[in-house]
Amino acid sequence: MSLEGKRVRIKAKGRIFEGIVMPSFTDCLVLKLDNGYNVGFKNYEILEVLEEKQVSFPKPEIVKKEGLPNVMIISTGGTIASRVDYRTGAVTSQFTAEEIVGDVPELLEVCNVDASLLYNILSENMKPKHWIELAREVYRAIKKGYDGIVVTHGTDTMHYTASALAFMLSTPIPIVFTGAQRSSDRPSSDSAMNVFCSAVTAISDLGEVVVVMHGTTSDDYCLIHRGVKVRKCHTSRRDAFKTINYKPLGKVYYPSGKVEWIGERFRRGERELELRDKLEEKCVLIKFFPSLKPDILEYYYEKGYRGFVLEGTGLGHVSTDWVDTIKRIAEDSLVVMTSQCLWGRVCCRVYDTGRYLLKAGVIEGEDMLPEVALVKVMWLLGNYDLETAKKLVKENLVGEITSSTRYDYS
Repeated sequence: MSLEGKRVRIKAKGRIFEGIVMPSFTDCLVLKLDNGYNVGFKNYEILEVLEEKQVSFPKPEIVKKEGLPNVMIISTGGTIASRVDYRTGAVTSQFTAEEIVGDVPELLEVCNVDASLLYNILSENMKPKHWIELAREVYRAIKKGYDGIVVTHGTDTMHYTASALAFMLSTPIPIVFTGAQRSSDRPSSDSAMNVFCSAVTAISDLGEVVVVMHGTTSDDYCLIHRGVKVRKCHTSRRDAFKTINYKPLGKVYYPSGKVEWIGERFRRGERELELRDKLEEKCVLIKFFPSLKPDILEYYYEKGYRGFVLEGTGLGHVSTDWVDTIKRIAEDSLVVMTSQCLWGRVCCRVYDTGRYLLKAGVIEGEDMLPEVALVKVMWLLGNYDLETAKKLVKENLVGEITSSTRYDYS
């Protein structure tokens, strides 16, 4: 007899537990307790079935309404599409795109939704080939006439993927990345609010790639971050994402869905749709630390790497014993300097070391985030010759470089 959906009392681990039996993809019994938490049990004894009437768990149905804008949700996996594996306690990718939509019924009040499952992987497993496939999928969806695109993605590398699409796709409509810090089957999950605010952003007056996540630890509003100016700054907080060296583009209040614009942005329809999806994967991001030898540059150079992003100290420095090696590789490579400080701008003209690096062929990365600079170098070397790439890396192409870094970061 199936117990799924029934309220039961069990004995396990020397204690009595009571709750509704939830669907489980493992051999564990999963109970939803009255406090909202789900708990898995491997060894247990059924004491009593308290309610014979079974609670149903219907498959979500996506119903379209005439007159509403159309949004495509593309799922790639991550915590927002995860459940707890009660055998191990680990979070694993499980949900389909339709189930994500089913968890947010209010979504269907603001837009019609189509859902596509492109990947079901955690973000640490995303690679440049996935970025390219995702860019092509988004391009096809825009060509079909969708008013906005939402991409659900794992949070750990979401800013890499958002940057990649920002460079590969010139878009006339919003492309919105979102995720969750806590899985959808936890009471403290941020997934439903993030998806709702992302859908609202996807139908707004916007024409670029952004990341939409909680703005505070409360459920009051989400922030709209430019895809090439955002970084995950906390391992687990719900407001982990921050805009660096710029202002967030806007706020989406919850549950009203009101949008408040803050920073300058690309508007809907401002740019023509274009896809340039080549990437040079032989590029590397190297974080400098005291005692790191320039041999690491030689190692990658000998393996055919021609794109180097250095994450230097302060204004953009590495040890002076790197200068000769950099001078050798910079003749036929693109070497860009960024800073470990994140906030502020690289300036290699203040100290002697910086001046030596500039003479050796290093190009200042301005106020670009190191990860964004890496993706930009990959894209430039994939689509242009070296000399053109060296010129374009200093130019602001999609909002990755700002003219001033004097912002209130509070």
